[in-house]
Amino acid sequence: MPPTEPEQDPAQAHAQAGAQALVQAHAPRPGIEPTEAGHRLTVWSRHATRMELRVFDPHDPDWLLEAVPMERVGEVFTIDSELLRTGTPYAVGVDGPQGPRHSFDWHRNALPPHAHGVVRTPHGQHRATVVDHAFDWGGVPRPVVPPSRQVIYEAHVKGLTKLSPHMPAELRGTYAGLAHPATIDYLRELGVTAVQLLPVHLFVSEQRLIHQGRVNHWGYNTLSFFAPHSAYASRRAQFDGTGGVLREFKGMVRLLHEAGIQVLLDVVYNHTAEEGRGGPPSSLRLIDDASYYRQDDEGRMIDCTGCGNTIDYALPAAQDLVVDSLRYWHREMQVDGFRFDLAPVLGRGADLRFDPQHPLLRRILDDPELQGATMIAEPWDVGPDGWQTGRFPAGFGEWNDRYRDTVRQFWLSDARSFRHGGEGSTGVGPLAHAMSGSEGLIAAERGPLASVNLITAHDGFTLTDLVRYDRKHNEANGEDNRDGADDNRSWNHGVEGRTDDPEIQRERRRSMRNLLGTLLVSAGTPMLTMGDEFGRTQRGNNNAYCQDSALTWMPWHRKPWQEAFLVQTRRLLQLRRDHPALRPLEYGRTGQRVAGSSRLDWWNARGEPMTIDDWDHSHDRTMQMVAESTPVDEGYSRVLVVVHGSPRDALVTTPVPDGATELELIWDSADDEPAHERIAPGARIEVPAMSLRVYAVLGMPAAGAPEATVSVVRTPPSPPAGSER
Repeated sequence: MPPTEPEQDPAQAHAQAGAQALVQAHAPRPGIEPTEAGHRLTVWSRHATRMELRVFDPHDPDWLLEAVPMERVGEVFTIDSELLRTGTPYAVGVDGPQGPRHSFDWHRNALPPHAHGVVRTPHGQHRATVVDHAFDWGGVPRPVVPPSRQVIYEAHVKGLTKLSPHMPAELRGTYAGLAHPATIDYLRELGVTAVQLLPVHLFVSEQRLIHQGRVNHWGYNTLSFFAPHSAYASRRAQFDGTGGVLREFKGMVRLLHEAGIQVLLDVVYNHTAEEGRGGPPSSLRLIDDASYYRQDDEGRMIDCTGCGNTIDYALPAAQDLVVDSLRYWHREMQVDGFRFDLAPVLGRGADLRFDPQHPLLRRILDDPELQGATMIAEPWDVGPDGWQTGRFPAGFGEWNDRYRDTVRQFWLSDARSFRHGGEGSTGVGPLAHAMSGSEGLIAAERGPLASVNLITAHDGFTLTDLVRYDRKHNEANGEDNRDGADDNRSWNHGVEGRTDDPEIQRERRRSMRNLLGTLLVSAGTPMLTMGDEFGRTQRGNNNAYCQDSALTWMPWHRKPWQEAFLVQTRRLLQLRRDHPALRPLEYGRTGQRVAGSSRLDWWNARGEPMTIDDWDHSHDRTMQMVAESTPVDEGYSRVLVVVHGSPRDALVTTPVPDGATELELIWDSADDEPAHERIAPGARIEVPAMSLRVYAVLGMPAAGAPEATVSVVRTPPSPPAGSER
């Protein structure tokens, strides 16, 4: 029989464990930091048996100059080296045990996870570089935007300005182009308060796309959680090395902040560019595969992302990496907030179950260095019970896919059914629930602003394509049109794609205004997608992740109808700014006055209070909402929103709100041009089919008026139409 090890004395084992914990507590934190003579590099790995620093020639990062062993301290390997100077390329070699859950390979060069700069070698590998963080912020403070005034504009760094005629060619499609005065003026005139940038963490294209001659345009394939994507920097900045890229990014943030615009980043912490088992190992897999990725005992990847791998946030090291990355971007790069791609991954425990109080989610919200940062979750992934909308803890906003689906269903899918002789599948109840802030889906203590309302996003049809196409057209993606969501709740208005029929064009524009108008009069935090403000098209491609071309770039030369639509969008955003009744901080309570909420009264087409039948019946799709603010630090406002979702014109009797003297029409989706009129409360008005109107209610309610808030019928949530690619 083989010899057996003697049993360890429990007291001795306890002492050893305590000593190990003490060593780890005093070990350097992972990362790279300056010393008197150079820099200290520290890399975490629980299973590695040895590690060395490898320093390369700055003029030829494929050429190894020196390799120096690193010292192990607890679960980290560290080295102080004068070789690590600004501009120096470096990597680490890592060795460790073999087995199905390990991928150690001493002959490969691993990218340290905390690298702040990364360069690509002529042979296609990547090296970390030492960067100089010096930058003059000029005392520019972060913009302070009250949460109720937040309007998010989702944009792609390259796509936003690649076709812009308003700047030198060398700045188009760059960080500097986004910060150009012409771009900033456009965003300010539009009326948004924050740009939410598709991934700017350094990313690469998937091996499959490379073999097809395609690229990953969106950027959801991260190589480094700390380094900015260098291809988005201008050529001049790139020639200045990774430090130049860093400075251009910071310069962009500074100029946007000077203009009062916040910068949010779409961050992809759920998976990495190392893909599945056959993917290219470059960093975490070479450093400690078993401690970073979800695997079974046989080393098979557990994939909750659809991208080949999933980072395991049941383990503290992976949690530390995310928190360190968020701190770096918030503190050093002055970024104002983050949108977390496939966010349930960050809340899954060892058993794969999602826990709203997962340690990582709590650390993100409670970290002192992250206080004040905006946190937004994409609340679904492709793992078990992947749809988690409404379940994230207070402190996170959430993309509200239920809102998206309800609004599209009401204005598009049901309208298509009417056109073909059918009936609508929903009454006004679900739409009222969505417009009033999705209470029930979003917990009362979180308030309506936790609902990030959207009609479109980068993933899916554009606003124009929602009204031009009944089905997706993704043939250009090379997947035989199998990719992308099939449930789009869109309507082509009788012709698939473009048409010269003026009546169809008119109906399409009206439907676009219905969607946009609903978004901007709804309680919650609205998000616009780049180009939707004037009608950008992707010709029916609802998954253009691999299209880096004019198909996905924003056009800056607009047709007359697009200019008119842009005017309407700006008008709606101004209307929202002017009326706090449309953007409450809190949910109202029946019989109570809640500061920061809005009193909502609901009326039918006859000008009478809504009944249960009015809410439920899909044949009568007219409702009127009077939103009255209970302001905290803004002036009083009252607004009437008339929603008419039936295929025929209707006579509607407006309500008579207490103290109202006049109703001023300030927006009408039925007309291409802004409409203006004044009517008396209780007047009968003719409302065109499938349209939405907004009136300012003039006059103050009498003192002692009842404070009742009429609730709407809540509806059960449903799964999203599709998940992030």
